[in-house]
Amino acid sequence: MKKRTLLIFITAIALIGTNVKAEDKTYVWNSQGGEKDEAMLLKGDPAHGRDVYEVCAACHQPEGWGLTDGTFPQIAGQHPHVLIKQLADIRAKNRDNPTMYPFALPTEIGGPQSIADVVAYIKVLKMNPHNGVGPGRLVEKGKQLYKENCERCHGPDGMGDNDKFYPRIQAQHYTYLVRQFKWIKEGKRRNANPDMVKQVQNFSEDDIEAVLDYTSRLKPPPEMVAPEGWKNPDFILKKK
Repeated sequence: MKKRTLLIFITAIALIGTNVKAEDKTYVWNSQGGEKDEAMLLKGDPAHGRDVYEVCAACHQPEGWGLTDGTFPQIAGQHPHVLIKQLADIRAKNRDNPTMYPFALPTEIGGPQSIADVVAYIKVLKMNPHNGVGPGRLVEKGKQLYKENCERCHGPDGMGDNDKFYPRIQAQHYTYLVRQFKWIKEGKRRNANPDMVKQVQNFSEDDIEAVLDYTSRLKPPPEMVAPEGWKNPDFILKKK
């Protein structure tokens, strides 16, 4: 890991728990305009995106797998439009993410073209063959809850929808899913789809565990999954 990447990682850990003050304005989910729309119209350059991704790799890991304990999510395999929207929302302070915010700024990674570039690079990363899953005690209940509440938007296999900005949630780390679900329910994730906010209000703690344990076990298509033991060659230091 390069010194710059190590410094970014240390700074990110130090920032966990700090606050980024949200702008005083009303957020409209997936409204038109801004960096999201700009970046979506640009052709991404994965070669430059690899350089931008060095900032991201400190937390999301060189492979884009995040951490299985859910501290950081897996972003490998995520839909490009979803990644663009989340980056743009964090930069515009429409999504509160104090850990990521300083490293997502234009002064750190560049403007809309850099967003398009880094997303183009992430697009080629294969997914973790062993993501973090839940305790396994309520999986059957979770299967039914998923069918009744989640399948309509995220699909039967959790694949989401790039055009509708519905994220891929299959093979996402269980603990990360739980944290985000609770923040959506409590209104802490301000850029959440309002339809989902309404959908999850009556979920109990057992319901949350069940449906997200089941979700974490949904498998991506085999061609999207990295082979056992794969390491991103772009970030392996060459021996002197």
